[in-house]
Amino acid sequence: MTQRGWDAGGDEDDVPEWVDQVMATVAAEVRRRRKELGMSAQDLADRCEEIGHPIPRNVIANMESGRRANLPLVDVIVLAQALRTYPICLLYPVGYVDRVQRLPLQHSEPTWDAMRWFTGDSEDFGLEDDMLRSFRAHIRHQRAALAALKGEKHERWKAETAPNRAEREEAVLAQADYAERVLEAKYRLRSARAFIREDGGTPPHLPPELADVDPPETDPSTTEENDL
Repeated sequence: MTQRGWDAGGDEDDVPEWVDQVMATVAAEVRRRRKELGMSAQDLADRCEEIGHPIPRNVIANMESGRRANLPLVDVIVLAQALRTYPICLLYPVGYVDRVQRLPLQHSEPTWDAMRWFTGDSEDFGLEDDMLRSFRAHIRHQRAALAALKGEKHERWKAETAPNRAEREEAVLAQADYAERVLEAKYRLRSARAFIREDGGTPPHLPPELADVDPPETDPSTTEENDL
């Protein structure tokens, strides 16, 4: 199979179809990863069946040898789990494949750039998806809040167990600084959750330590009583 019009300056009969290139990349990485883990094709097939989506040994062998005609996305997901890696690493094996062809009729590009496009980390369209940006901000602010809470707790312990006044005062100041960081991170986290809701999404579940980030839900009956 060839891809017509991919490179006007080259021999089009020597250019494999984009679909074939994608499948060949995944197949090669499945084989590399399988051998790295010391798994046979049967071992991999058994693991896929354990996961709940059987992929027979002969299907795996045909895929790795290039004889399989198609590669469903669900197979890529299960194969990645069976190989203890991520689906994105099968599609774009960063570090093992230098360049890949992201789309048909395009020249190859660095695998890292293609992966960033696939995961939404690049800004090829000039504007990142709002919901994706809000979720990333949510993760960033949640981590900052948890880290600040941990720091505050540690400094509080240091203040309570300080052997002298100087160390106790130093710990108290550090605790206050962490407390400010907690408030700032919670504020930013609350804003990120509000943006997600405004766009019609559902924010991620918060850990117990950050349960106070969301405002308490208003009881309809209480609201009615207040209105009266």
